[in-house]
Amino acid sequence: MCRAVAIFVFVAALSAQVSQPPSAAWSGAASAQNVVERYCVVCHNDKLKTAGVSLDGKLLADVGGHAAIFEKVLRKVRSGEMPPLGMPRPTDGVLQAFTGWLESELDRTAAVNPNPGAPAVHRLNRAEYGNAIRDLLALDIDSSSSLPADDSGYGFDNVGDVLTVSPLHMEKYMSSARRVSRLAIGTVKTSPSVERYTAPRGYGQIDGLPLSERAGIVIKHYFPLDAEYSLLVRVRGNPPANVPPAQLDLRIDGRRVKLFEVHIDQAEEKQATRNYELRLPVNAGSHFIGAGILAEFAASEDGARKPAAQPAPAGVDTLTIGGPFHPTGPGNTDSRKRIFICRPASGQPEEPCARQILTSLAHQAYRRPAGESDLAPLLRLFAAGRTSGGSFDAGIELALRGILVSPDFLFRVEHDPQSKAASGIHRISDLELASRLSFFLWSSIPDEELLQLAEQNKLSDPDVLQKQVGRMLADPKSRALIENFAGQWLQLRNVAEWHPDPDKFPDFNESLRIAMRREAELFFENIVHEDRSVLDFISADYTYLNARLARYYDIPGVSGDYFRRVQLKGPERGGILTQAAILMVTAYPNRTSPVLRGKWILENVLGAPPPPPPPDVPQLSDSAVSSPKNLREQLEKHRANSACAVCHVRLDPLGFALENYDAVGKFRTNEGGSEIDASGSLPGGIKVNGPGDLKKVLLDRHDQFVECLAEKLLTYALGRGLEYYDMPVVRDMRRQATQKDYRFSSLVMAAVSSVPFQMRQPAPR
Repeated sequence: MCRAVAIFVFVAALSAQVSQPPSAAWSGAASAQNVVERYCVVCHNDKLKTAGVSLDGKLLADVGGHAAIFEKVLRKVRSGEMPPLGMPRPTDGVLQAFTGWLESELDRTAAVNPNPGAPAVHRLNRAEYGNAIRDLLALDIDSSSSLPADDSGYGFDNVGDVLTVSPLHMEKYMSSARRVSRLAIGTVKTSPSVERYTAPRGYGQIDGLPLSERAGIVIKHYFPLDAEYSLLVRVRGNPPANVPPAQLDLRIDGRRVKLFEVHIDQAEEKQATRNYELRLPVNAGSHFIGAGILAEFAASEDGARKPAAQPAPAGVDTLTIGGPFHPTGPGNTDSRKRIFICRPASGQPEEPCARQILTSLAHQAYRRPAGESDLAPLLRLFAAGRTSGGSFDAGIELALRGILVSPDFLFRVEHDPQSKAASGIHRISDLELASRLSFFLWSSIPDEELLQLAEQNKLSDPDVLQKQVGRMLADPKSRALIENFAGQWLQLRNVAEWHPDPDKFPDFNESLRIAMRREAELFFENIVHEDRSVLDFISADYTYLNARLARYYDIPGVSGDYFRRVQLKGPERGGILTQAAILMVTAYPNRTSPVLRGKWILENVLGAPPPPPPPDVPQLSDSAVSSPKNLREQLEKHRANSACAVCHVRLDPLGFALENYDAVGKFRTNEGGSEIDASGSLPGGIKVNGPGDLKKVLLDRHDQFVECLAEKLLTYALGRGLEYYDMPVVRDMRRQATQKDYRFSSLVMAAVSSVPFQMRQPAPR
């Protein structure tokens, strides 16, 4: 209530400063009703019901009873969509007073009658499944190749309502459980096979190799048994005949195992290849295998393109691993150490040790203490596996397979209280809170510390919860936020699949693609780990570059292929809006799109997505792609259609402000002999011209941005789409962040402390 009063006082004071009607003239519901009747009911009445909304009657006397309608009204009015272009509009002061009062009423009624919603049963998506296997069994698997792709809803693929279960899912979970359990236990009975990895294109330095090496590859490979394996590296290139042979460095876990001299026969107008193979014993488990060319025999460190007539330097093309040959046993892998916490003594009963092992595994996998009803079927599987497989390990392997296909592992289910007294809105258990927290920040199962606190009913204590959030954000597993949250919010996942027109953008290559995505990921990671202001997403004066990307950005003084923080000057770079990865995925493969870029800003920065276009909207003519000037002219004609203008007056100026960047994010001032025009006029007459003006406009609307980010973060945290009754929580997250200098952790803490994160409604019966 105090916050609502404070907002009202602020709005009233602001209205007075801009020479609008004084705050004393605003009389709550009566004044709000006057605004609605004067500017809204002309379209939104019982007869027309434009967009399915009618504001006839005295609805404002009971805002809480019509919250679903008034949350729409608040969003549309605050974003400037309503009243629409060409219709009478109240003064800015009246609009601010109206939206401030409406926000206060909605938040006040929501505080009295909270609605946390009821998240659906949540199947682990591919990323969560892979991370859970990693944290349970110390085993890295490629879940993207073994499980079907997940559907997305509300912008994310962890939304319970769209994580359906098909017969194909169950088949894949069964086969994955069989493969994972055999790998983890070491009961693999396999004939030698080969697995091939392709090196990134380009001649840059690769993370995981020494700085003195280029044009290589580093992979993490799981060796199932103690055995011999073959490592075969295919080297590509067409080096000059008068230079010394290149040097190929082959490493396991960072240690050199062989240095080859590379002799590639000359080939005319094409690159030649040659294979280099080594066979050696390798212990079972995960190992990093790296192969690279010593720098003096590779391309320059900035990855500069070689002239077409100059022979290409040597570089790694593929790495193929074959085996196992002559296996000697399962080895002492991290997985086996984690699983076999005991061993039955010779001649003693095996069931007590099996029970101890399976209790520990089920406890972690099911994210709760394992009872006798959980252990009984697992012990039966152990007995069956022990009999058929002939060993204690075989029995544990079959029981582990049962754990991995159990609904208690594959699904996150929250149980409603049994008593009628607690059958309404209720607080979730500490164990359920631990799962919500770990899947939010780590996309994985809770660790032992979280589970212990939850079992002691300490996790819901605000001080304990805050310490755990800080610990989890600092943990390397919080990289899941970058990969899964940022990867979808900023559409960074699309970078790998984007294919710019090679004829129009011949300088674009794989090393540049990797650098673009890496810049965005490191930038987001820095904001998380340094707990910086989220406004840096818009206005940061720094970024992360290597020589290849710095040269592409025309930023001097950066050498080497490793990424480092670089201070920026001028508005051309800085913040997410000017990062090449985002500029590329918001364009077409052969040209820029002010519409796509404007739409991206409205959806992901301002939280005011435009409605879908009408079905009869004509396409832009082919001439629009010939030059930026033609594109602007075509869009101006497009806006002449009144049905199109409603959205395009908001979309186009935002997108045109980024027109200095081509379809792959390179800054330009002219193209095709014409100077780039990056100017536009937003509704209300605000002029923007280029990225500097755009950043200023967005910072002036920073409350909108913070609410947008809060909405995205809460959607991802809850694993469900937000409803009208969640909007007061989003606004409260923004207010809490304001009090903490907009630090990233303040939004996270506001989310995990919120009613929808810590409470739930009973599921419909």
